[in-house]
Amino acid sequence: MAKLLGLTLDELREVVASVGLRPFAAGQIAAWLYRKRATSIEQMTDLPMRARRLLEENGYTVGREAPIAEARSTDGTAKYLFIGRKGRDVEAVYIPDHDRATLCVSSQAGCKMACRFCMTGQGGWQGNLDAGDIINQVLSIPESESLTNIVFMGMGEPADNIDAVLAAVDILTAPWGMAWSPRRITVSTIGKLDGLRRLLEETQVHIAVSIHSPFALERERLMPVEKAFPMREVLPVLRGCDFAHQRRLSMEYTMFAGINDDDRHADALARLLKGMHARVNLIRFHRTPGFEGRPSDRTTMERFRDRLNEAGITATIRASRGEDIMAACGMLAGKAKTSNNTTDEQ
Repeated sequence: MAKLLGLTLDELREVVASVGLRPFAAGQIAAWLYRKRATSIEQMTDLPMRARRLLEENGYTVGREAPIAEARSTDGTAKYLFIGRKGRDVEAVYIPDHDRATLCVSSQAGCKMACRFCMTGQGGWQGNLDAGDIINQVLSIPESESLTNIVFMGMGEPADNIDAVLAAVDILTAPWGMAWSPRRITVSTIGKLDGLRRLLEETQVHIAVSIHSPFALERERLMPVEKAFPMREVLPVLRGCDFAHQRRLSMEYTMFAGINDDDRHADALARLLKGMHARVNLIRFHRTPGFEGRPSDRTTMERFRDRLNEAGITATIRASRGEDIMAACGMLAGKAKTSNNTTDEQ
């Protein structure tokens, strides 16, 4: 079966032409998929019955899939598990916060980047999600209609699956799609340059770059991709983009006790980002199996934040959410995989 979910308007035009329907049917299908949120072709009632039969006879389906598991935190955060690739399921995390309701979506099953502190990276890469898989996360959670923001900060490196991510952003923002403002969307990346350049050139979404240390060798120990995509090459690309107005650039900085959280690191980070329209998000580390690092305490994080602010760099501490449901990326999928393996062995 071929799914319609995740197809752009141009791709839907190709579909309707291939089954002998008139071009305007593509717009009708797009409206049913992305605004009316149909879960079956039969629900597309402004398409003639013959057109609906032609789509089904040619092997097309909407392609919506419900989560296969969920976990809920006492703070309102909810984590949903979706079918991924090659036995590696993927996660989406719903984060309510006063008048905001953010969904953190995955773009890959696993990840190639192998960051030492990330459970997703420890599990390796099992495949790319397509645009339909990404949009399905947005449309198939119970809180879908109340979402205000989307962040591509779940499992995977968005810039390593850039075609699918750009198609999903197009669907989210296009008038024929969900018609969201790109200012409601943030895409996070380690700085993979080819994908990052396309995000900057082809979208107006906010950008978040994972840095975690201002020193190249120390960053490489945490993030081996520093060798392939060093910050000394990433930052000039970012400096060449206009972040002075509505578009926002964030530098993501997870803090590890005794590793990257002292004055030396704060001062070096301030020097590195001087003159850039960037804010620093300081993130409390959620412990993950296989990494010996510990989270910095609150006092240390506040000192680090204040030192950056005094140096002219806007820095904030991101609220920690959902630790009781293993909200760190990859942990629910890892638990589900372990449970499935245990069941199979019994």
